[in-house]
Amino acid sequence: MQIEVWSDVVCPWCYIGKRRLEMALAKFPHWESVQVIWRSFELDRDAPRRYPGTLDEMLVKKYRVSPQQAAAMNAHVTEVAKEVGLEYRLSDAHPGNTFDAHRLIHFAASRQLDDGASELLMHAYFSESLEVGDHAALARLAPKFGIAENEAQAILQSDAYSDAVRADEARAVEFGITAVPNFVIDENIGISGAQPVEVFSSALEQAWKEA
Repeated sequence: MQIEVWSDVVCPWCYIGKRRLEMALAKFPHWESVQVIWRSFELDRDAPRRYPGTLDEMLVKKYRVSPQQAAAMNAHVTEVAKEVGLEYRLSDAHPGNTFDAHRLIHFAASRQLDDGASELLMHAYFSESLEVGDHAALARLAPKFGIAENEAQAILQSDAYSDAVRADEARAVEFGITAVPNFVIDENIGISGAQPVEVFSSALEQAWKEA
């Protein structure tokens, strides 16, 4: 079985969805037969490397909500994250362009390190104030998931894996995916959003029976 997961490093629901999928897989008796493939998706292709303001301010502008509503949105997703063991510190987050982070994940995938890369990049952004669009910050994080800092820096300074990111995004269009997280099992069963663990478990069982 193959699960393709479209997500963005700065998408708070994507990290929650990732954890809920993992919780379902931990209970799935055939988990060793499941391959998870991380697909790139950018929430904002035109984002600057580093957004000049806070995450709250970005949400106010993007969704045209009040500062109070933006703060409430972040407070809500932070509480939901706690339910799956994640600690968000969104007031300290540094939103920015994620294209290079996705390229780094693809480089990690070439060494079967993409799951760790996705996990650590999300954790660093949501909990440790990673400047997600900054090459130096990304390269410093890379050794934590098995890639030397100088190797990561070289990749980031090139255009390597740009085509892979664009190919993932084109594949998302083929499946009609316009928002993330989005999960596609065996190119047949789709799950949109950070659904409850039970939804993932049911989909896994259905896909196994069909396979």
